[in-house]
Amino acid sequence: MNQTPRAFGYRMPAEWKKHQGTLLAWPHNPTTWEGIVKEAEHVWLGMIEALHTGEKILLLVNNAAEEKKVRGLLRKRDVDLKQIEFFHIQTADVWLRDSAPIFVTRAAGKKTERAAIQWTFNAWGEKYDDLLADKGLSERIAQRMNEKNRFVPGIVLEGGSIDVNGRGTLVTTEQCLLNKNRNPLLTKAEIEKYLKEYLGVSTIIWLKRGVAGDDTDGHVDDFARFVNEKTIVCAVEENEKDANYAVLKENFELLKRSVDQDGKKLTVVPLPMPKIVRGREGRLPASYANFYIGNKAVVVPIFNDKSDDRALEILQKCFPDKKVVGVRSETIVEGFGGLHCVTQQVPTIENKNPSRPEGRGID
Repeated sequence: MNQTPRAFGYRMPAEWKKHQGTLLAWPHNPTTWEGIVKEAEHVWLGMIEALHTGEKILLLVNNAAEEKKVRGLLRKRDVDLKQIEFFHIQTADVWLRDSAPIFVTRAAGKKTERAAIQWTFNAWGEKYDDLLADKGLSERIAQRMNEKNRFVPGIVLEGGSIDVNGRGTLVTTEQCLLNKNRNPLLTKAEIEKYLKEYLGVSTIIWLKRGVAGDDTDGHVDDFARFVNEKTIVCAVEENEKDANYAVLKENFELLKRSVDQDGKKLTVVPLPMPKIVRGREGRLPASYANFYIGNKAVVVPIFNDKSDDRALEILQKCFPDKKVVGVRSETIVEGFGGLHCVTQQVPTIENKNPSRPEGRGID
């Protein structure tokens, strides 16, 4: 255990802590975006436009030709290209919340140091053979960013399956982390040990199942998200006949009974669900909880739904110092994801060359 991030004082910071930048990958997969590539690009342009004034956008593109195309699209939106850093890294798809590194930080005097955790990505239980090509994406990104501190746990974990308050509390679901299509040889206690040692948490809140239509086996970022150290929003379904009604009610009640790392009750804020959004393959995992917290803006999925304004109002109250921006997201949920699913925050550091050895997995 002496080679884990926890031993060196690292912890995963909350998403609202200051970012150096936001990782995104430009959409191009012809299967995911069959017939709707331009619509997907429009969603990405909306996210970048909202976020780039507060932080760098670290944008993965497949090649120089794609970079040239994207630069042209961004110019038309009056995006400041000095805020965009292009990485020529081949990707199978865009789901960087799950395939990119998760970053942890530690205080070092007056400085902050960062390390990249390279979890194993297996395309959500090997559901999509073509997306297994992104299994090594975490390492490629860390190398391209010149991350000197890198830890390799050697187990499967997706960033969308967890959320943290930055003080020591993590929320997740049994449906995902205990699913035998991820780490079949690990017990619940052993998975908790990995979370504590690699993310620096001390309290883990286990919720049950995720929302209908979610092909990730219940990612928590589609229904329950920390908005500050003591407050978590949780999606609720008001229609008792909807498939999500009982599932979300159970999770909401579990959160109401849960405590944080200091043994104190959380404030749980209900967040409405949008109407059912259907795609080519049936119901899609549409949710307002799949928002992303930037330095100056919070981008929130909206669906031309009567609940859009109410969801935006609730989240604006949760983030009074940031601008909450709704981004039409029917297209992105067609790919079975959301705004949070395609982003990954890179925390700000003071010292870009920390001198600690690369870690090993748990023996």
